[in-house]
Amino acid sequence: DMLLMPLPQEEMGRIAAQTAKQILVQKVREAIREKVYDEYVDRKGELINGSVKRFERGDMIIDLGNNLEAILPRKEQSRGEMWNQGERVRVVITDVSKEQKGQQITVSRASSELVKRLFEMEVPEIYDETVVTKSAVREPGDRAKIAVTSNENDVDPVGACVGMKGSRVQSIIKELRGEKIDIIEWSDEPSVFAANALSPAKVSQVRITNIDNREMNVIVGEDQLSLAIGRRGQNVRLASQLTGWDIDILTEDEESERRQAEFN
Repeated sequence: DMLLMPLPQEEMGRIAAQTAKQILVQKVREAIREKVYDEYVDRKGELINGSVKRFERGDMIIDLGNNLEAILPRKEQSRGEMWNQGERVRVVITDVSKEQKGQQITVSRASSELVKRLFEMEVPEIYDETVVTKSAVREPGDRAKIAVTSNENDVDPVGACVGMKGSRVQSIIKELRGEKIDIIEWSDEPSVFAANALSPAKVSQVRITNIDNREMNVIVGEDQLSLAIGRRGQNVRLASQLTGWDIDILTEDEESERRQAEFN
């Protein structure tokens, strides 16, 4: 049953009515923002789908559905990617805010987490944890490196990520609009990991020069020098970030000259 009880009504003017309406609207907005925060705060790093809704001073507003929007800031966009209104886009959640102004959810296309999540989607062995992603670094729009290892001796982690005739990695490259991806086999031995990380260059020798400061010299043949350093130092820079070691590239001739100077 329903019981209706008349309440005393005060004469409310237009300004008082407007104030009451504004307070109600504000409280509803606060409740919605609180709900969104609670729902998404534990989903940082998660891959989500959306569509490009509009552009605001270089930033992109992404429609996530259910009247929910996210912001893709200019600094979180991948260089060289062009998007049109209404186009479907995959992004990772990087931040969820309680602030009253602007979009609550911040997403990224430039984060290395995006590469990790895409590999999780494409490679069943990563999803079921047979293959583990140890680290990933990237210069968005140009090149990425991802280090993987296997929990089972009979599973090749690099082969699993590449897929039959490169099918798995190619679908990720397509999603990243042509960004090159180097898949590196991780090793707990720093010198082995560094040699792998400098792929596609072939390394002759690795010498750890300062273990406390995590510094090493990597010796390569003259014909491998430009490949090891990469365009504008990109390859060695990414390898250094991936391994967490400061890598100095030397040719075999430079290394022999250095050794002779030490003896003298």
